[in-house]
Amino acid sequence: MLRFQLFCFTLMNVCLFSDAVQAELEFNRDIRPILSNKCFACHGPDANKREADLRLDQAASATQVRGEYQVVFPGDAEQSELVSRILSHDSDEQMPPPEFNKPLTVEEISLLKQWIVEGAKWQDHWSFSPLTRPELTGLETQVSNHSSIDTAILAELKKRGMDQLEVADPRTLLRRLSFDITGLPPTPEDVRAFELDHSQTSYETAVDQLLQSPHFGERMAIYWLDLVRYADTLGYHGDQERSVSPYRDYVINAFNKNMPFDQFTIENLAGDLLPEPTLDQKVASTYNRLNRASGEGGVQPKEYLAKYVSDRVRTTGAVWLGTTIGCAECHDHKFDPFTTKDFYSFGAFFADVKEQGIVSGANYIEQMPVPTPEQSQQEATLKDKLASLQNQYDARSPELEAAYVEWQSAGLKSGGLWEVITPVSATGDSGTTLTILEDKAVLASGTNPDRETYQVKFQTMAQQIAAVRIEILPDSSLPNNGPGRAGNGNLVVNAIGMTSGDQTATWKTAVASHSQDGFEAKQLAENNSQGWALLPETGKAHQLILVAKEPLQLAELEQGSLHSFQLTIQQNHGSNHTIGKFRVHIATEPLEANEALASTEMVELLKLGAGERSAEQEQQLFNMFRASTPLLKNIREELALIKKQLTDLQQSVLTTLVTVSTTPREMRVLPRGDWMNDTGEIVQPAVPTFLSQSDPAMSNAERRNRLDLAKWLVARENPLVARTFVNRLWMLFFGQGLSRSVDDLGSQGEWPTHPELIDWLAVEFIENGWNVKHMIKLIVMSHTYRLSSTPTAQLQKRDPYNYFYGRQSRWRLDAEMVRDNALSISDLLVTQVGGKSARPYQPAGYWDQLNFPKRTYQHDTNQNQYRRGLYTHWQRTFLHPSMLAFDAPSREECTAQRERSNTPLQALVLLNDPTYVEAARVFAEHIVQQATAPEDRLNWAYQKAMQRNANDEELAVLSGLLEQQVAYYTSNPEEANKLAASGLAPSANADTIEVAAWTGIARVILNLKETITRY
Repeated sequence: MLRFQLFCFTLMNVCLFSDAVQAELEFNRDIRPILSNKCFACHGPDANKREADLRLDQAASATQVRGEYQVVFPGDAEQSELVSRILSHDSDEQMPPPEFNKPLTVEEISLLKQWIVEGAKWQDHWSFSPLTRPELTGLETQVSNHSSIDTAILAELKKRGMDQLEVADPRTLLRRLSFDITGLPPTPEDVRAFELDHSQTSYETAVDQLLQSPHFGERMAIYWLDLVRYADTLGYHGDQERSVSPYRDYVINAFNKNMPFDQFTIENLAGDLLPEPTLDQKVASTYNRLNRASGEGGVQPKEYLAKYVSDRVRTTGAVWLGTTIGCAECHDHKFDPFTTKDFYSFGAFFADVKEQGIVSGANYIEQMPVPTPEQSQQEATLKDKLASLQNQYDARSPELEAAYVEWQSAGLKSGGLWEVITPVSATGDSGTTLTILEDKAVLASGTNPDRETYQVKFQTMAQQIAAVRIEILPDSSLPNNGPGRAGNGNLVVNAIGMTSGDQTATWKTAVASHSQDGFEAKQLAENNSQGWALLPETGKAHQLILVAKEPLQLAELEQGSLHSFQLTIQQNHGSNHTIGKFRVHIATEPLEANEALASTEMVELLKLGAGERSAEQEQQLFNMFRASTPLLKNIREELALIKKQLTDLQQSVLTTLVTVSTTPREMRVLPRGDWMNDTGEIVQPAVPTFLSQSDPAMSNAERRNRLDLAKWLVARENPLVARTFVNRLWMLFFGQGLSRSVDDLGSQGEWPTHPELIDWLAVEFIENGWNVKHMIKLIVMSHTYRLSSTPTAQLQKRDPYNYFYGRQSRWRLDAEMVRDNALSISDLLVTQVGGKSARPYQPAGYWDQLNFPKRTYQHDTNQNQYRRGLYTHWQRTFLHPSMLAFDAPSREECTAQRERSNTPLQALVLLNDPTYVEAARVFAEHIVQQATAPEDRLNWAYQKAMQRNANDEELAVLSGLLEQQVAYYTSNPEEANKLAASGLAPSANADTIEVAAWTGIARVILNLKETITRY
């Protein structure tokens, strides 16, 4: 495809530039593309593949006297070996060689000969040349009231004998402006007002208002997120989810605030390295973590660390430099002066990023909470309340001290509260062996299944049981001595049931002591079906106490006063969470769980006496008292409530994968990109050698970092960043860049149609403080931007691809905007800016092939369903099918320009995707509410969708369709009912047949080319 594009571009150069009045050929424009496409592979920058020690990208090498000949003899084509080889019919002599399969065309040969005759002047590649502001105002085509942009555009048109079209009509112009700046359509009211007054002043006012809209940042973010390959998932293997959405919101806010692009660049690449970085600057550093990653346990970490670095080099080079530096990963670049050492030296800037090759667990991840301002304020308020309550709880008073003395006395008396019960039998239903030990404990051994139920029977003299205490004990046979059978001591109890005869206990509360928390009670659950995750320290005992709502009356055995009951202990949380060794105690009298939670430890402390306890033991005992005394009940409950609110708030805060700098790892040149080959040269962070003159400080001996890299990128001396950015801005507002290869400004890229203009814009960008909104306003205020997009026959023939901007371009809206437009027309669109990724409707089973783990897609059932397409959950390997149909990229790699296809599938999506069906149904409900007569309704619908009335032909066609729809749904009322019930939005009209019929009309309107096209 690339070769075909380059071939077409070469022909385009010949055809489009040949009719211009030219004094002489220009190397960069006319000759370099030919040499790059046909010759540089063997005679270019790549030393490893270079033949005959000849470089045709350098004048010194090409004009060097080589014995009796020169490859290029300036001024004399016949004495130039280049021409001789080109014209040779000897397959051993002919260039390019026949086996290269890239023969020169007659036009290309003619251009090469003419260039040599004219003196064979070389130029540095245009995008690598120093950046200076060209003089545009001196052109003959300077027109009053036109901008410098128009001056440059009109000059090129005049050379080719072409004129510009008239300005577009006000409706088209405002729709264009609104879609281009915010990604959303204007309202009919805004269009009507602009039609009444579309003066220069009112137009500028509209531009300013749109640039100040919060939706401006969203529109710009759509494009930026393509560049930096933003997604909500890892991309490799299981393509698991990860939280990075705060970065998306940072980008939106940065564009809305008009953050200078140089500052934006610095924060993306090195926000974490700034002095005392703000929360936003840390969030910005998520850019470095957006690469694809793998959580597959079998990957080689070293290999994937190499992948991550190369990904960052490719992306950063493409995003900011507009180059294909990634081609130098395995060999020197064949067309541009990037060496393999340049590639790995550039990658060394990212060697400090803290990461692991395998993305597993959470220890390697710097998932930083990113609260909103509202959440931060709420957290501060709750923490203040918590601190105040904790002070009250910690305070000691005479009343509390007296109660403490009484509590100690009562505690000594209740030391015998619990009775250890001897198991009669114990079995596991999945093959686990349960052994009853001499100390009345049960030891689980043998298999370690994912799910297991233990059934333990007991006999006792007690007639009822009010509470059960399960001691989880360490044992030398368990990993790390237990108490659980996981290596970290983790233990999960899913449910505990207690039965006797035909009676079953129900639990009122359950609490557990955790060794690392001293003896403070921890409320775990109020419903025993929820289960309890217990995380004690390994090798230490702790306990779980369950209090019954009502004491369980035990069934008497036949032999007399003995009674029996059974405990069923269930776990099903995986093989690492199985019970190890446990012992059971019962209490016969009703009690509060807190009162008896750690009674064994409490009694031991009480036995010491007040004078024998250490300060730490005394504090432990007092903590146990405070956890149970009625005097502090209200404060305890209030503390628990505030803690829960704080926990809930903190859990609701989104996190992002920030960059954390660590000791840089060693970086080597990898021969042929082989990550296993450690023979390559060790490299330090450095910019590409041929660009290093743009920042002399980069040659310092001190190791440079990402902050140095970012500052070099936006240095005034760097010629690439500003050129790259303004070229892409131009693409956003004209459909193509001034250099159409917006992803490659190198030798294989396309020569800009207006090289002076791209440099003028780049310098304007820098000298105005990297002001993005300034540049956009400059572009959209130009006369050229405002032109009609309907070409004349002359323009269609002379400039079919609109290279020279005699008119505006037209194109189908991007995938996100197609969705946003439909939701906006139907008034379903939720315009909230920022937040968690949304999950719109998606076909059932679309994720069936997602594994590790298996997942089932659940669409949102709240307002998130109607959020802008920008916020759609971005699953790299299974991109939302509606987005995919309209050419949204998977974002596995940097995408500088989306493809725009036109397929029947797109029409089917607009007709049948649940989002568009629901939008059409709600749109139809609005239509029938606005008027009575069909013609009035159709005109209202057209105004809503396209800000104009329907014409006579449209009225006739849609009126006929309406009659057919009414007849169908009258005969099939059940189908009308189904349609009326589509989607989550409640139906607002009882006449389902009428709404269903008009839904058919609405579906057509939403599917019209005009509805989804930017003109």
